[in-house]
Amino acid sequence: MMTAPFTHDSVLLSEAVNALMIRPDGLYIDGTYGRGGHSALILQSLGAQGKLLVIDKDPSAIEHARLNYQNDPRVVIWQGSFKDFDSALQACNLARPNGLLLDLGVSSPQLDDAERGFSFMRQGALDMRMNPQHGMSAADWVNSAAETEIADVLWRYGEERFSRQIARKIVQTRTAQPLTTTLQLAELIAHAIPKKEPHKHPATRSFQAIRIKINEELQDIETCLVKTLDHLALGGRLSIISFHSLEDRLVKQFMREYSTPKRLPKGLPILDDQTEMPPLKLIGKGLRASEQEIATNIRARSALLRIAERMR
Repeated sequence: MMTAPFTHDSVLLSEAVNALMIRPDGLYIDGTYGRGGHSALILQSLGAQGKLLVIDKDPSAIEHARLNYQNDPRVVIWQGSFKDFDSALQACNLARPNGLLLDLGVSSPQLDDAERGFSFMRQGALDMRMNPQHGMSAADWVNSAAETEIADVLWRYGEERFSRQIARKIVQTRTAQPLTTTLQLAELIAHAIPKKEPHKHPATRSFQAIRIKINEELQDIETCLVKTLDHLALGGRLSIISFHSLEDRLVKQFMREYSTPKRLPKGLPILDDQTEMPPLKLIGKGLRASEQEIATNIRARSALLRIAERMR
């Protein structure tokens, strides 16, 4: 596997890790290991009795974790989706975690490796799977899905206003020649869109949408968030970095819903101390990267960190 040439600068690195309020003997989960930036910083605060569970779908990321941490008794490595962190805890015989960190979306190594098919700027196989050994590739999907389904995905997950035109062009093209490469699809999209957005590649929204569909990214986030209510330790922290509005909306709505006390009908004879405490407490407001970080890492421009703590 080609892991060595590809690097990744973790966005909001210290902010996301500091939000976990790490105890030296605690158990923490890095649910999106990537190239281990957040994990490395977490381990700096963990003592000999602490544990770090690292999770990633991507076999290249898992290979990187094993290469760097297979001899560290504090680190447990598990390949899969962060939505199944409860299964990972059970399989690895671990207790409730004191913190869960997620750095959502696609990582720089995935974008930089043309053969992974995530980038519309590089020629490669049209794959887009975070785990290339599992599930349907982007090529399989765009060459078989109904036109209405393609249009719906591009609109729902990419907020692409020309979704119908693009879907129609995909179906027309694939009947004569299957779509198999990234640049083939990117050029098709560019020709299908009648009006271009300034300073944005015309395939940006569509590639995002297809990637989210193929990897079930939003479903994974929803499933994971709900599970934290049962599996995160009391006082445990959620530290979640989002990179686009669809991700952040799920995180924001979840944290807001479960940190807001239930509204009771007026006039009920209930004292304040008799009302049930919400399961979560918000920690501050959404935090964005500094101008200094954005200047050195353009990917940080859209990053937003949200933090919550489990109260009951």
